[in-house]
Amino acid sequence: MLKDQETLESPSVARRFVDGCGRTISYLRLSVTDRCDLRCRYCMSERPDFLPKSDVLTLEELYRVACLFVAHGIETIRITGGEPLVRKNLMDLLRPLGDMLKAREGYSSLKALTLTSNGTQLERYAEDLFSCGIRRVNVSLDSLDEKVFSHLTRGGSLGLVLAGIDAALRAGLKVKINCVALDGVNVDTPEVDRLLAWCGERGCDLTFIEVMPMGDIGNEKRLQQFYPLTELRRSISQRWTLEKSSHRSGGPARYVRCLETGKNIGFISPLTENFCDGCTRVRVTCTGMLYPCLGQESGANLRKLLRNPQSDGRADAALSDRIASVVLKKTRGHDFVIDSSNRASVSRTMNATGG
Repeated sequence: MLKDQETLESPSVARRFVDGCGRTISYLRLSVTDRCDLRCRYCMSERPDFLPKSDVLTLEELYRVACLFVAHGIETIRITGGEPLVRKNLMDLLRPLGDMLKAREGYSSLKALTLTSNGTQLERYAEDLFSCGIRRVNVSLDSLDEKVFSHLTRGGSLGLVLAGIDAALRAGLKVKINCVALDGVNVDTPEVDRLLAWCGERGCDLTFIEVMPMGDIGNEKRLQQFYPLTELRRSISQRWTLEKSSHRSGGPARYVRCLETGKNIGFISPLTENFCDGCTRVRVTCTGMLYPCLGQESGANLRKLLRNPQSDGRADAALSDRIASVVLKKTRGHDFVIDSSNRASVSRTMNATGG
């Protein structure tokens, strides 16, 4: 159990956080760790430098951040990492967050608690996630070919991930599959068709994502990895019947419906099609960095304020004011660019930011 849980309970909704473009912030991506048990080639280098434990927020601090955002009208919290399920005692954070969902009437703005995972720990934790109030998980799955999967993840087990997805579905969780499109690796016709059919058989929506130029990934070349989703969508439409869809998931994906499978196919295309106009999301990393935009360096470190020894309401008021001032500076769009220089548009890696 979290310490001082009762003192951190969220009050009724206060003023909403609004950015300089007039967008009301409703979605928080909260990272609980930068650590991961895979080493995906588009995400990090082969030997990443993980953060010292002292830099990472405690579960109590993460809960306090979540409560502050819920007090200001956040409707969705997505737990991210790294791989969030490698965080020790994570359920001690998820249970009280789930309690907010049960106490919504006149109390909490929170409508959904979700999680993004690589799937390796899902077989172990799926039932616990459901009991904590989570009903949806996003799982990264870039290939159904064992050799390709092992290559992309630098030794990961496809069988372990597939078993985790099956366990999540059995537990009653809705699963959405995320696939990063990688040129020459997983965008050929047989690979894409197999994944589409596999998702349809299991009742899973599928979202394709363009490579994002974030952080050091060692010797990998992002320009060689990049594959435009405009081309992938065109290719899919030649073999599958796609129709417009009004489906929205709270994230940046633009969806179509595949008539053959009856499921949605999403496209997150930060480079070929800007998706920023309707963005109502912010991120807090496991170190307490608040980033209003994934593709911008500007943000603010909340950790010092979180660790302020003051125990009265002034500390929370200072945190709320700081968040509000940073959110107000949220830009209209990101600065992602991929070119031959192989430079990252932002220096931090995705696992350190929260996927």
